Amino acid sequence: KDDVILIKGTTPKTTTGHLNLTTVDVSTGDVNMLEALWGWLQHDRVVVPHDSIYPPGQSQQQVDQQDHADFVGSQDNAQAAAFCELGYPQGVSIVSVSTDSKAKGVLQAGDQIVTVNGTDVGSIDKLSKVLEAATPETNATVDIKRDGSPMTVSVPLVAAPKGSKGARMGVTVAGGCVAPFQVDLGLADQIGGPSAGMMFALGIMDKVGDTDLTYGRFIAGTGTIDASGNVGAIGGIQLKMIAARRAGATVFLAPSGNCGDVRGNVPKGLDVVEVTTLHEAVRDLQAIHAGSAVPHC
Repeated sequence: KDDVILIKGTTPKTTTGHLNLTTVDVSTGDVNMLEALWGWLQHDRVVVPHDSIYPPGQSQQQVDQQDHADFVGSQDNAQAAAFCELGYPQGVSIVSVSTDSKAKGVLQAGDQIVTVNGTDVGSIDKLSKVLEAATPETNATVDIKRDGSPMTVSVPLVAAPKGSKGARMGVTVAGGCVAPFQVDLGLADQIGGPSAGMMFALGIMDKVGDTDLTYGRFIAGTGTIDASGNVGAIGGIQLKMIAARRAGATVFLAPSGNCGDVRGNVPKGLDVVEVTTLHEAVRDLQAIHAGSAVPHC
């Protein structure tokens, strides 16, 4: 069985339980009245119009591409939220290096930019100001951290786009809390959408944090997440709760925005906990272990 969350640059700890994300499978095609009736009668299936999944004017390929982009975005947000919750400092990291960038082979995704030409660039705003004052077609001395190890590299600079001042490095960066290791998240080719964000964040924390989040329990959940750790509502939560209980989950973390969908649809034996932020999710998991009260929908 392949790991979904891979940690590079530090040794992950051994986890004791389960933190499972949940997803809903979509099948399309012509459905006759008898098949539709059968689907409506099943508690683990939902029959909906094709346009509710693939809006008019959008092809299945376009929707799938957007789902993939949303999934990748949720991974980035999950990392940012998890790193902040774990107490790592604010910084600037490289998300990608353009294929035609002169920095290709010098910088790489995951590098943390520390200084440029001797000036601290601990935020995107500081990095922008340094590059605005830089001279194109020169080399900048850049201090970075790669997998936690400090390095100094010489990065060729190019002219900023027309209408902008200074130079650019030919990379895409993100600001936020930065950890001295890399996280690779799988499943992008298997599922789409942003609903796995919260569970990804919890999984990262469980692997590299000091606190056991499961204490051997089988915990599942769902919910989008932004870089600040706010958890958002998702679709298909009734089916996701059924799938989680069938897989063996006894605790399910549900976004507060989905409480209306949760009420009256909770499978027997599943404790559904209401969460609004990553911080609350962590606090609630610790409270469950301690036998303390937690919020429910």
